[in-house]
Amino acid sequence: RQRQMCIRDRCIPFWIIGIKKLQSVSKGSVQDKMTLALAGAFIFVLSALKIPSVTGSSSHPTGVGLSAILYGPFVTSILGTIVLIFQAGLLAHGGFTTLGANAFSMAVAGPVISYLIYKALAKKNRGAAIFLAAAIGDLATYVVTSFQLAFAYPSPEGGVIASFIKFGTVFAVTQIPLAVIEGLLTNVVMNILEKYNVKGVEA
Repeated sequence: RQRQMCIRDRCIPFWIIGIKKLQSVSKGSVQDKMTLALAGAFIFVLSALKIPSVTGSSSHPTGVGLSAILYGPFVTSILGTIVLIFQAGLLAHGGFTTLGANAFSMAVAGPVISYLIYKALAKKNRGAAIFLAAAIGDLATYVVTSFQLAFAYPSPEGGVIASFIKFGTVFAVTQIPLAVIEGLLTNVVMNILEKYNVKGVEA
């Protein structure tokens, strides 16, 4: 319980800044609001695709890369957390008791990585930047999740590191191809948005 509270506390600064930025976006044009809704729906739909893994676990895309590219990690932390709350309540995905850990990995860590990658590469090759931001942001979520699980369930032999390798290997089987698919899909959606001259506040 203390670990969950500690992780939740790390999310709070992102939520506070995210709410302020979200209020700014919501005061924009109708197009801004529709794009924001699309980004949230993209996260909800992709992260709801729970796919069984051959190792007995389950994996899913995160969808946070699109929002991170358009609006940055702070707004995405709000959208991602809202999605996690709805999924916990309506789809029985995740759960309220693990909401803090899930929010940190999917709504904070993943978007931060996606945003940094996109900003670093966008001027060199925008298509590659979008793909890598979405794909690596997806994988970053599961790297963080693997660490969280490793600290919660350290291996009797090898401790946290051995446990991290075990959980990471389990997720990697299905998550790597899912991350590639998410990168490609995010590129398609961004191309459609660019066709209609849609620009995010952070892009």
